[in-house]
Amino acid sequence: MNVKSLPFGIIGIVLGLGGAIGYSLRPDLLWAVTLVELSALSCLIGFFILHFDAVKAFSGRRTTKLGVNSLLMVLLFTAILGIVNFLAARHSVRWDWSENQNYTLAPQTHRVLRSLLRDVKITVFTREKDPGYQAYKQRLESYRQASTKLAVEFIDPEKQPKIAQTYGIFRSDTAVFESNGQTIRVTSPSEVELTGALLRISKDAKKRIVFAEGHSERSLEDKERNGLSIAKEALLRQGYEVATVSLLQEAAVPSDTTVLVLAGPRRPVTKDEQDRIQAYVEKGGHLLVLVDPDTQTGLESLLAHWGLGLGPGVLVDLQDRLAAGDLTALLVRTFTEHEITQDLTSAVLFPLSRHITFDEQVGKDWDYVPLARTSANSWAETNMQGRVVSLSEQEDVKGPLPLAAALAPKKAPEEEAARPAIVVIGNSTFATNAYLNFPGNSDFFLHTTGWLADERNLIAIAPKEPALRPFTPNPMQERALLYVQVIALPLMTLVTGVMMWRRRRRL
Repeated sequence: MNVKSLPFGIIGIVLGLGGAIGYSLRPDLLWAVTLVELSALSCLIGFFILHFDAVKAFSGRRTTKLGVNSLLMVLLFTAILGIVNFLAARHSVRWDWSENQNYTLAPQTHRVLRSLLRDVKITVFTREKDPGYQAYKQRLESYRQASTKLAVEFIDPEKQPKIAQTYGIFRSDTAVFESNGQTIRVTSPSEVELTGALLRISKDAKKRIVFAEGHSERSLEDKERNGLSIAKEALLRQGYEVATVSLLQEAAVPSDTTVLVLAGPRRPVTKDEQDRIQAYVEKGGHLLVLVDPDTQTGLESLLAHWGLGLGPGVLVDLQDRLAAGDLTALLVRTFTEHEITQDLTSAVLFPLSRHITFDEQVGKDWDYVPLARTSANSWAETNMQGRVVSLSEQEDVKGPLPLAAALAPKKAPEEEAARPAIVVIGNSTFATNAYLNFPGNSDFFLHTTGWLADERNLIAIAPKEPALRPFTPNPMQERALLYVQVIALPLMTLVTGVMMWRRRRRL
């Protein structure tokens, strides 16, 4: 056997394939793979040198020339496809054929994406069968193509429960934004929510939400049903700082307060405290008041300064209420168009609430918007004794009635001056640990604090109609569905069948 008879070509091909397979299995052994590939290259070069005359004679044949031309055409076409794919991956063009241009980003979003200075990781916890999966996927793909700073990952919380547990995910269709040690969560794939999260996480300074204490308010540290520990965690996850203040001990509301919250006071707020709150609002502060029925808060005079009032009694709704629940467990789904409510898709559960009033003469300088209302089949019950509830035209107040309202000055503030804002909600229970995990409750609470935190640079982003419009029936609608689906449709089928049977018998 001489050197020329050795199968260098076969050895080279085998070594080349073996090196590629070895690198795919053990990429850490790069030195060994490199040695194998160099050996393969040496064998192939040796084969070409030893068989040069045969290769030259083979290349001179007509069939070889035609085969080489075909091979060159295939290689050229492959190269063109590779170049087109390379350019398309970096300069892709997408067309939005959806009915309402759901996946066309607003100019404000493009500005936010262009101004990102650091990388942002977005982890979406959702399942393919969840309603928000496609919306998240389509919209975040538009975000990712508009900015190289974004990294998006989708995780199924059922298939990877450990990761979901690490992030503290208790609700599907949740996106977690992470950047520079900060974490912000959103529960809606809308552009307003996603762009707002990018804005908050791209800023180093955190806004401060301060809860007043000293009047038996609900506690941020209380982990029981009536506490606000879950609300505190939700605010922290949104990128806010959360603190408490006693206005009995402080001479004024702290200057770094973004939003001052009175969360269900059950003892009167003193005149000095009210003066400090009023001074804070007049300087451009933002106030959130949660007041329950049958509580003596003493806030009537403070709210009256802006034309607001706390209505008597407890709201009762025969239509918009929790099915098979108490008449006072309101399931509110009627919202006025406002920045707070423009993206709400779920009903909000308000157990035991009171209504809000407004005097247009006193508050003529303020823009009053009733955020949420009861239905027309509701009233404010002033006598709950014996729990036999019925409308009294003389004593009760006929609905529909607002149980949440927002105030903002009609006159625009001077340049660089803060714009005051007030939101009053006739219920504090909806934000407690027992109810905040209800989808509509958490969205309404976080939207309200977000609006008060002066994150209004996204107002111009028009809300898009969701692809999925969930239907939550009230008791009247449930009975109608029962009569139609369980009684009427089967009865019609039976009658039609009998008629057809009788007709066939006559034939």
